[in-house]
Order: sequence, then C-alpha cells, then structure tokens
Amino acid sequence: MDPIAFMRGNREYFEDFVTRSTYHSNAIEGSTLSYAETYAILWNDNSLKVTATARELYEAINHKYALDAALRDVRAPLSERLVKEIAQTINKNINEMGGYRTVSVLIRGAEHIPPKPNQVNQLMMQLVYEYNHDEEADPFGREARFHVRFERIHPFEDGNGRTGRILINRGLLRAGLAPIVVPFERRAEYLAMLANGDADGLADMLRSLSRTEEERIAAFAEVARG
Repeated sequence: MDPIAFMRGNREYFEDFVTRSTYHSNAIEGSTLSYAETYAILWNDNSLKVTATARELYEAINHKYALDAALRDVRAPLSERLVKEIAQTINKNINEMGGYRTVSVLIRGAEHIPPKPNQVNQLMMQLVYEYNHDEEADPFGREARFHVRFERIHPFEDGNGRTGRILINRGLLRAGLAPIVVPFERRAEYLAMLANGDADGLADMLRSLSRTEEERIAAFAEVARG
C-alpha cells in the first residue's frame, strides 16, 4: 500500500496523522496543548473549550499547513526553497523570517554550537545537494543523517526541530514508506541522539516508528473496508 495515496484517500487517517504529528512535534518543543485541544484547533471542533496562548494556537495551525506544503509534491527532489517555505510556515505570525538565520544561535541542552550565520548558506546548499545525490540503499539511514546534520546547522532562528521532523516524513513518503511520529515520551532519547550526532541510533528509531505507523495504516484500512 502506498502510504501517501492512502493518506490522501482516507480522511480519518489523514486527520489522525496530522493531529498526532502536530501534537507530539509541538510538545517536544514545549507546547502545553493537550492532544484533544490540538485536534479541536486543527479541525475546528467547537465542542471542546480550548485554553491556549496565541503562540500555541499559531504553532498548531502552522504545523498543519507546513505539513501540507511539504507533501504537496513529494516526488520532486528536495530544494532549499521548499525547506525555507516549511520553516517560514512554521513561524508565521510568531517569528516572521525571510530565510536562513542572520544571527548566531545556541541549542538548549546541547554542547554543540551551531555554525556562524555567514556559513549557513553554503552548508545548506551542500546538505541539500548531498541529500539529493545520496545513493544509500536504506532510506532510514539517509533521513537520519540528513536530520542530524540539519539540526546541527540549525539554519533558522526558530522552528528547526519541527521543520526537520516534517522533512523526515517527506523523505520517507517519497521512498514509499510509512511516515513517523516521534512521541513526546521519547523526547529525551531523541534529543540525545541529535546532541551526540548518533545517526545510526536515530535510523533505528525511525525504522521502528515507521513500522508502528504501518500497522496503524493497516488498521485504518481494515476499518475503511468494513
């Protein structure tokens, strides 16, 4: 079963995946929205009273639209233009940006110091080029290597984690594989892999999460068949 075709053709699964992806990705970055509140915001469910900051509301809505931008043309090679579009969508009405960062940044809880802003353009050009020409047979290894390098470059002032996780899913779906949701409960493990540059460990995590998602897709497909 082609996961991207199933996602586009099964409304229930599409809403389920977008909600889980948004909830967990934003929770990893500190959002306090509950899963139910995230669903209500994303799909205009007025049956639940949502108490959230303006930033948390924008974070949820922006993530939904950033996912949409990433999955618009999955078959096309990755481009810097798309990477910037995803990050700009993630930050809309929160931290408007024109492109890559022009200031130095630090990553909370990490020893690694990202490169200076004047190095980002060159590093991102190289990263995207090498990703598009990576002949690695294992898509999980390719996505993990890209993700570790992307997060260490930290090309944007804000939204790097959310942007990076959306890019993982674009890559997996492009390879015909089930997408992933990094659960908030595994946040510490996931962030430690990024901090340590552990691409092999991250590849194993992505493989396991994709397998779990495959089973979830099968369950939705079974319900759809009646």
